[in-house]
Amino acid sequence: MSDNNQLRYLRLYQIIGCRKRGIQPIIPVGPTTWWNGVKSGKFPKPTKLTPRTTVWRSDQIYHLIKP
Repeated sequence: MSDNNQLRYLRLYQIIGCRKRGIQPIIPVGPTTWWNGVKSGKFPKPTKLTPRTTVWRSDQIYHLIKP
């Protein structure tokens, strides 16, 4: 997990970036590519916090980019 052992979540725009919000991508893919990757198992499954809020565990996302 993270440095201080707290569970953290990321929204999709935080993972793939958002030009409008000035957020650089962690994984530079488009939304369709991301969701296809989730469906195929290439990317981790999300967690639904509310009907309109989908998040991913940050430790799973950072694990994807570790060399």
